[in-house]
Amino acid sequence: MNKEILVSITPQETRVAVIEQGLVQELHIERTSSLGKVGNIYKGRVIRLLPGMQSAFIDIGLERAAFLHVADIWRERQNGVPIDKPIEKFLHEGESVLVQVIKDPISTKGARLSTQISIAGSMLVYLPQESNISISQRIEDESERKLLKEKLQQILSSDETGGYILRTMAETASEQDLRADIQYLGKQWLNIHEKFLIATSATLLYQDLNLSFRALRDFVTDDTARILVDSRETFQKMDIFSDEYMVNVKGRLEYYAGERPLFDLHGVEDEIQRSLARRVNLKSGGYLIFDQTEALTTIDVNTGGFVGIRNFDDTIFKANLEAAKIIARQLRLRNLGGIIIIDFIDMGNEVHRNSVLVEFKKALLKDRTRITVDGFTALGLLEMTRKRTRESLAHILCEPCSTCQGRGEVRTAQTICYEILRELLIESRQFDAQEFRILASQQVIDLFLDEESERLAQLGNFIEKPISLQVETTYGQEQYDVILT
Repeated sequence: MNKEILVSITPQETRVAVIEQGLVQELHIERTSSLGKVGNIYKGRVIRLLPGMQSAFIDIGLERAAFLHVADIWRERQNGVPIDKPIEKFLHEGESVLVQVIKDPISTKGARLSTQISIAGSMLVYLPQESNISISQRIEDESERKLLKEKLQQILSSDETGGYILRTMAETASEQDLRADIQYLGKQWLNIHEKFLIATSATLLYQDLNLSFRALRDFVTDDTARILVDSRETFQKMDIFSDEYMVNVKGRLEYYAGERPLFDLHGVEDEIQRSLARRVNLKSGGYLIFDQTEALTTIDVNTGGFVGIRNFDDTIFKANLEAAKIIARQLRLRNLGGIIIIDFIDMGNEVHRNSVLVEFKKALLKDRTRITVDGFTALGLLEMTRKRTRESLAHILCEPCSTCQGRGEVRTAQTICYEILRELLIESRQFDAQEFRILASQQVIDLFLDEESERLAQLGNFIEKPISLQVETTYGQEQYDVILT
């Protein structure tokens, strides 16, 4: 077991890192001020039909109307094939409809919805409108897939309705575990259905688990050695949750009470900074350049200072092989989605090109997000798509830079506030100062005086030291100092 999950909690955000063989493989951040909506189920109201686009706008109570396409509407099947009808045959304006968010609001776009409901448990995903049993694609062994399906069919009673997807955690699950998951999911669906009947439109009926609980449900596998949590309160809640729904986690969940911050101890803070950089250096001397736009992401591979040990073709091949592994990891760390174009260094050798493609696909197997690799184009570019459900890491932590008129990015004032709060906590443990003074830009100080004033006051009470603020007009938004007096 070489996998660790780190859960770092502050009142303003939850951060989760997945580490394998000493390397950070995944980063997830959820802020209390902007919780994700994916998985949430609403009673929505159709406010506008767009027959020409075969879509509809649905009011679910968010700032922007959500979007529903006809392809995401559950349809009855005839001989196993969904009945094909235009959207106006399914919906009409003013109608109430049960919908689930499948993609968070991103940039100027509203949430994307589906009427095909799914509720995730630790072992199973429940599909109340379906009747089939499916198996996670991550379970590749055909005999194991057949045994799991038969096992679940035997457990399900004749009056059970709905379909199921067996998750990877079901491989080692006992009958008792599966029965408990079936019962839990059934209660959730019954509760949602009853709420729908009495609720007004644009009402939240079901909210998916927060990030700390999702880490237990979605990230823990058989090779997870431990889950470290740096908040005692959150640890206790996760412990109760695991006792009730994930007994296989018992013994691996640990409370971290060390003086050194959890993410700092394991090098995650440094990894976050590297994952925000446009350039990623390779050990060979080459480097990658990431450019993220609204429409797509481009990744450029360069040899840099790498000189081959045999010839130029060998130099290119070795650099591309290393880049393939690093790019797959960076896609997860940065949570890049949508259309992705990779410009590997041109390879005239067809064998080399195929080897790089095989290596890249192998590295992508660690990704839990749906990916399609289309292969190399006639121009030698690799085209792929990665399902986008949540904002990328850069879009969460950064904003367009006003100084460079949007050509680059700087970390938001809120991000800097949270960095300062973490540094204050670290400094207070290391030094017995009489007072702490924060020197920062006007934007950061204004945020501390307004939206983040409560966080600052809470920290001041916790460390039992006064904290003062001072604007430094020469500081950029990312610049700050913490002065001890």
